[in-house]
Amino acid sequence: MIRLANTDGFGRWLEQMHAVGGCAHPIYLAGHSIVRDAHSGEVLRHYTTHNEPQGVLAVRCRNRRETQCAPCSRLHSGDTFQLVRAGLVGGKGTPGRVTDHPRLFVTLTAPSFGPVHHTTPDGSRCHPRRHGGTCEHGRPLGCGLRHAETDTALGQPLCAACYDYPAHVLWHAHAGALWDRTTRTIRRHLATAGGLTQTALGRHLRVSFAKVAEYQRRGAVHFHAVVRLDGPDGPDTKPPAWATATLLDEVIRGAVAAVSVRLPHVSGVGEHLFRWGAQLDAHPIKDSALTTPDAVAAYIGKYVSKSVTDTGGTDRPVTAPGQIDRRNVNRHLRTLMHTCWRLGELPELQHLNLHRWTHTLGFRGHILSKSRRYSTTYTALRADRTAHARTDPPRGAETETEAAWRYVRSGHTPAEAEISAGIAVERVRNIDRYGGG
Repeated sequence: MIRLANTDGFGRWLEQMHAVGGCAHPIYLAGHSIVRDAHSGEVLRHYTTHNEPQGVLAVRCRNRRETQCAPCSRLHSGDTFQLVRAGLVGGKGTPGRVTDHPRLFVTLTAPSFGPVHHTTPDGSRCHPRRHGGTCEHGRPLGCGLRHAETDTALGQPLCAACYDYPAHVLWHAHAGALWDRTTRTIRRHLATAGGLTQTALGRHLRVSFAKVAEYQRRGAVHFHAVVRLDGPDGPDTKPPAWATATLLDEVIRGAVAAVSVRLPHVSGVGEHLFRWGAQLDAHPIKDSALTTPDAVAAYIGKYVSKSVTDTGGTDRPVTAPGQIDRRNVNRHLRTLMHTCWRLGELPELQHLNLHRWTHTLGFRGHILSKSRRYSTTYTALRADRTAHARTDPPRGAETETEAAWRYVRSGHTPAEAEISAGIAVERVRNIDRYGGG
């Protein structure tokens, strides 16, 4: 660290680290950019890394996972909060009249693949059984304990031999298709409720949504979603009077109960029919309830930075089956990873590309997804932040940019990592103290 502090350009390197918020794994680029007036060709701004320390510029890694880069994940969570909130109260290009549109906060869960240890809200026993009994493998069918939140048994199956690991992995692999069928079924049921054909529905209303995936303790994904009804032109127009929040609630519950995805018979695995779990929550989003727009946006923003590591898993991809036993994960998740890799070897399941998604337990979807007209985009939010940080050229000026960049390296030395981590901690303290981003 002393050597680093005495190098030429250390002060400028510190400025770069402050600019990227203490990113834990910055990417260093070399190159230049030239901004010209689109009409006159006058050079308004010119930048080159030639005079930077070691001739490179640090930029954020933009990793959304808190376990990989806390500063970038915090920024990503903030962007997600703004994206979701804009679709609930307006702003960022979305009209404020969306507050009058029917809006629900929905939670969809995975089905049961076998009983697991869990906590209960009322503090009752995990799996009480008056007459006891054991499964065919000799394991108790019940659990009379009251588990604390820190208990390592939470999420673990009562009997690993009885747990349906192939169904768990394959449900993950088909969760995206199940969500897609659910949204299409919602639209179909809305058309039926309004006495319309599916083709004509688009001339009367539009269904907009934003959803995030979260891993439960048992390693199963469930979805939190904001679902909103708009007029035919999106958030700029009101939906018809018959399209109410009550109707939307009924339609969602009917669609969730009706949809399924069938996996044809696979040798050694059998045939599967994938559905949603029995637990379904749907609540209107209101300013006077616990599900306020800000609370819902913060909830989704929090989970977008989480990953399988929060259930004791790993974020790093698996490239060989021998790596699984060397991962610092519990036995349950290790078995899920082994199952995912084994299923990926089957010719009938090659299209699922399960080897690539072994570290996510077979889940292949995006952590956050949204419909096109729900609200703004991550790209727009980043562009606005970049424009806000620049003082030249003037905002709103018509410009042309010429740029050439090349990758040089990424990451920190141990000394750089210590200093960068300190910058990140100080940034968080300042935000908590003074507010803002």
